[in-house]
Amino acid sequence: MPTFCTRVLLGMTALALVLPGCSTGTSYFVAKDEPWRAKEELACLAAGAVRVSPFIKTRSALGGPSACGAERPFVMAAANGGSVSLKPPAILRCPMIPQVDRWVSQTIEPAARRYFRMPVVEIKVAGSYSCRPMNNKVGGNLSEHGHANALDVSGFVLADGRRITVKKGWRGTAAERGFLNAVHDGACATFTTVLGPNYDANHHDHFHVDLARRGRNGLGHTCK
Repeated sequence: MPTFCTRVLLGMTALALVLPGCSTGTSYFVAKDEPWRAKEELACLAAGAVRVSPFIKTRSALGGPSACGAERPFVMAAANGGSVSLKPPAILRCPMIPQVDRWVSQTIEPAARRYFRMPVVEIKVAGSYSCRPMNNKVGGNLSEHGHANALDVSGFVLADGRRITVKKGWRGTAAERGFLNAVHDGACATFTTVLGPNYDANHHDHFHVDLARRGRNGLGHTCK
């Protein structure tokens, strides 16, 4: 049984959800009616774009009010054939899984070998699914995290145990800066939204990536 109460206000184009928490006060966000989300996810599932494996498993439900969640969420514990762990495992919708895998295999691993002469073995996940407003700002639009359509990454662990964090490495050594800039730029070619330390103070210690549809035709990109 939910530990929160939900009040839904219906409008012409959006749902406004008020979520009074038991101990954290009130969280409020605006969620638009976006039919494309379910269609896109169901098409991904029907195409078999994500296959269950020892490191990718299905999850039956996510909880939260009806505006949040996914048709059939997955828990992704590793990428690139299981060679790069995601810790903690990320809860993501179907379209995100192949893109995260592509980012790791085509950008992150090559960049690590270029700048550090060794592979990445672990990605530090700062956030995935979370039913909340953007940047936790009360009254804001529902975050892509609320749709399991976003991933926050705070750092990387190399094969020799070294940790490269966005917080320290963004202005760290030449190798750290080169690696993190390559990772950021590669994300821009993979996701529709990429936000990092140059965007604002909320992203000073992580990269945010998602597959939100932007612009009138839904093909817009944001890379900052």
